Amino acid sequence: MLSTQYPRCCPVILLLLLKLVLAQYEHLGYPPGYPDPEQEHYTAPQLTADTPRIQLRLAGDKRKHNEGRVEVFYNSEWGTVCDDDFNIHAAQVVCRELGYVEAISWSPSSKYGKGQGPIWFDNLHCSGKERTLALCPSNGIGVSDCKHSEDVGVVCSDKRIPGFKFVNTLHNHVENLDIQVEDVRIRAILSSYRKRIPVTEGYVEVKDGGKWKQICNTEWTEFNSRVICGMFGFPGERKYNARVYKMFARRRKPTFWDFSVNCTGNEAHLSSCKLGHATLLKSNGTCAGGLPVVVSCVPGRTFAATPMMGFRKAFKPEQPLVRLRGGAFVGEGRVEVLKNGEWGTICDDNWNLLSATVVCRELGFGTAKEALSGGRLGQGMGPVHMNEVKCSGFEKSITDCLFNKEALGCSHEEDAAVRCNIPAMGFQERLRLSGGRNPYEGRVEVLVERNGSLVWGTVCSEGWGTMEAMVVCRQLGLGFASNAFQETWYWPGEVSADAVVMSGVRCSGTEMSLSHCLHHGDHLNCPKGGGRNAAGVSCSDTAPDLVLNPQVVEQTTYMEDRPMFMLQCAYEENCLTSTSGQTPANSYRRLLRFSSQIHNNGQADFRPKASRNSWVWHECHRHYHSMEVFTLYDLFSLNGTKVAEGHKASFCLEDSECDEGVEKRYECANFGEQGITVSCWDTYRHDIDCQWVDITDVKPGDYIFQIVINPNYEVPETDYSNNIVKCRCRYDGHRVWMYSCHNGGSLSTESEQTFPGLLNNQVTHR
Repeated sequence: MLSTQYPRCCPVILLLLLKLVLAQYEHLGYPPGYPDPEQEHYTAPQLTADTPRIQLRLAGDKRKHNEGRVEVFYNSEWGTVCDDDFNIHAAQVVCRELGYVEAISWSPSSKYGKGQGPIWFDNLHCSGKERTLALCPSNGIGVSDCKHSEDVGVVCSDKRIPGFKFVNTLHNHVENLDIQVEDVRIRAILSSYRKRIPVTEGYVEVKDGGKWKQICNTEWTEFNSRVICGMFGFPGERKYNARVYKMFARRRKPTFWDFSVNCTGNEAHLSSCKLGHATLLKSNGTCAGGLPVVVSCVPGRTFAATPMMGFRKAFKPEQPLVRLRGGAFVGEGRVEVLKNGEWGTICDDNWNLLSATVVCRELGFGTAKEALSGGRLGQGMGPVHMNEVKCSGFEKSITDCLFNKEALGCSHEEDAAVRCNIPAMGFQERLRLSGGRNPYEGRVEVLVERNGSLVWGTVCSEGWGTMEAMVVCRQLGLGFASNAFQETWYWPGEVSADAVVMSGVRCSGTEMSLSHCLHHGDHLNCPKGGGRNAAGVSCSDTAPDLVLNPQVVEQTTYMEDRPMFMLQCAYEENCLTSTSGQTPANSYRRLLRFSSQIHNNGQADFRPKASRNSWVWHECHRHYHSMEVFTLYDLFSLNGTKVAEGHKASFCLEDSECDEGVEKRYECANFGEQGITVSCWDTYRHDIDCQWVDITDVKPGDYIFQIVINPNYEVPETDYSNNIVKCRCRYDGHRVWMYSCHNGGSLSTESEQTFPGLLNNQVTHR
């Protein structure tokens, strides 16, 4: 009998291999409901007497509360840190000293703007384990040959170190230190508010040292309330019944926080406010005023519990002057403003949180989490209306802010965008993805009430498509849909959740929750059943956005009479009207021809839904079709009746041209990959087969011409409202021309109404 002996080092090697294998999946994070890894509890640093005492803060433009320019308070003066030799280990020391779990990244060359004052640290060489930046080897405090154009910035994790407590290690009191607390919340006290979602009224509480504490109201102002409401997603605050809360405070003894707060009212987050005076407590534990701070916030229209239907009927709502486009979630997107009846964008020069917050509040959200620049949420197509916007933070509209009317040198690559704070609605807790390889994909399972208890179940996949998948990804905070699946046999979900609990789901794509979409209710109808046939999705942080250039259509339109014997391939591919079948080979068809230039202004490449192995070969034209229908061309009478139509299958999606500095990636030749790269465009010239509408049977007159890209929503996009182009068309029997061509949603409501009988925004060819 042979015996096998393993060397003693094997268990160690296996453990190391296991760690390496697991490490490659760390970036995927943890699925919902999975416990986070245990984190250390904060202990205040024990510093020797000779350690220089400093304080840190994050400052600068375009920042969230957990990122910004690194500033150091030393010798009674704020200064900065030079980026020479700075690395992720130094960023780790900064973030931990500020109470964050870890550093995510760091940025050189004054990304967050130039600071002022001395440059306190240069040539830092941190190991990452130092308790304070002052312990890292450097040239010495204040010894530097840098300029403020080299000020360093960091991005810290959202998570704070449990139990972190701000400790002022300086002898002199520093009033404008960022507040460092683990968490902030509005806790509903009255029973009538405890049942409401979202929570709009209650005590303001901060978590300090692992315990929730109230704030004394002696120095509390309406500006503080405005900031609290804003960071929880509410545009404003209102008065409340103080007597009720006074009675409640008498019955239950509050636990007060050690500090008061001093906000100016335009801060995006409580952490940006200054600390006020230390709270003076009486012997019985109450503060001088004796009451905890209460705020009552006003939710925006989207989140109002009871919409004012009577008001809506009595008054016609005004055309909004600002909107968001291209974002995955409610409250985020590229900022567009309406001027002279046309929607345009804002240039990102000087774009910051103050201006972004004005936009967010104007639209019924809270303060801005991020002010994004560089076309981060996609590029617009219209004019650039505003540049160098400068707001105080208290304006009612972004159009009230100071700005430069000349957008000289601004392109859509510099379009400004925002991410706003929105109320916590709890929608993500009633939905989950199960069985996927990562948290971004899986079978869709919903939580519903059945016989008085909550149960998980699947969604019927019949009719399940891109729009429904978009809503699921938004509800879970996972971005855009990348695919919608009608079979999920390859994703073994929870066996206990196999039963179908939702069927007949139809979404417009803008809903915040799957339950807001049309569906069958209690009377389910799903012949195939759930389990392996249940609905599934995969989600992505980014998506493409196709936009057709309306000027090219207008400039290239003409009419051609073409003999039928030259249209045999087009006839086989249904590119002519039905009457063409009875047309003799020596007769002519009259064709309305034009070019189409389709740009990808999104954040991801546009790829056909079908993989190349399932593309269809068309012998007559000698090419592959990768999409059943890519564009629709329709001619309507002025009352909206269709008089002629055309369509084009996507026989060749490729990069015809790209913006400067962008390389082409897709080419159809030799059975190459098909698609449109971000910042590139695909031009279908007017002389290509099927690039027309057959108008042989159309009488002379005035018409409306419409083009729809990706009409069946086969491929997910960030914005479908701009997939439509409309033109005025005049045909006199001898000539044809287009005018007033524009993208859907690019004009004001009044201007759109001059195109009767047509949809203004999203089309529904389903």
